[in-house]
Amino acid sequence: MIYGSSDDWRAAPRKRVLLFGMSGLGKTHLSAMLRDQGDWFHYSVDYRIGTRYMNEHIADEFKRHAMQVPFLRDLLLTDSIYVASNITFDNLAPLSTYLGKPGDPAKGGLPFDEYMRRQHQHRTAERLAMRDTGHFIDRGAALYGYDHFVCDTSGSICEVVDPDDPRDPLLAYLSDTLLLVWIEGSNAHTAELVRRFDRAPKPMYYQPEFLDDTWRTYLSDTGLEPQAVDPDAFIRWAYARALAHRQPRYAAMARRGVTVTADEVARVATPAQFDDLIAAALDRRRP
Repeated sequence: MIYGSSDDWRAAPRKRVLLFGMSGLGKTHLSAMLRDQGDWFHYSVDYRIGTRYMNEHIADEFKRHAMQVPFLRDLLLTDSIYVASNITFDNLAPLSTYLGKPGDPAKGGLPFDEYMRRQHQHRTAERLAMRDTGHFIDRGAALYGYDHFVCDTSGSICEVVDPDDPRDPLLAYLSDTLLLVWIEGSNAHTAELVRRFDRAPKPMYYQPEFLDDTWRTYLSDTGLEPQAVDPDAFIRWAYARALAHRQPRYAAMARRGVTVTADEVARVATPAQFDDLIAAALDRRRP
């Protein structure tokens, strides 16, 4: 780890952390607080994915739908209008919408092969966005004068690395560059995440092997043909399985860094309190 103790952390003139864990447990909340109140550069991996590596895919999908409307088609063909996504740190809907959900096309579902193709695009984009971390550390310091750096990762980071492989090149690069900080949720947090997802299911990225097995199992258990699957029903079912699938992967990643709880994170309101949180986590880790 780049900080061996709480003393090392507190004395560091330039702090670098990577926050990871399930979406909804406080990664972006912490990152935004550090950006707004402290001398921290906030690097959002999801924002980078959507604006740099998936932007053309997303815009082309919008254009594909617009071309089906004669009025818009004529305007597009004459370059009278342009279609683009408006992704922000707080609104990643264009990216989620593009990823889509498999199932009944009448309910907005995609053929499973197309769904998997888009999942693969996201995997490639996420790995590239994670590789850009070092570039943005340098850019934040050289261009904007930020001393400190927080990497706000996607909830799917554990799906694009092999947490159990000590030689995984991407994970080794990240742990050599930043302090990995797992925000761990309790059973109560997990139940709340499931309830929240049930109210508004959204597309997500999943590991290909997990997703293929989940799709086959769902079809077998329900007896449905692929084109008859309710996309929202499948995504809800897959999400519940994903929480259990991701937990041990996050825990394996945390062996390279420190762990804080979602309850601890919820009590952090200032950069000084964040410093205390990380210092305490480093002290807990020491033998």
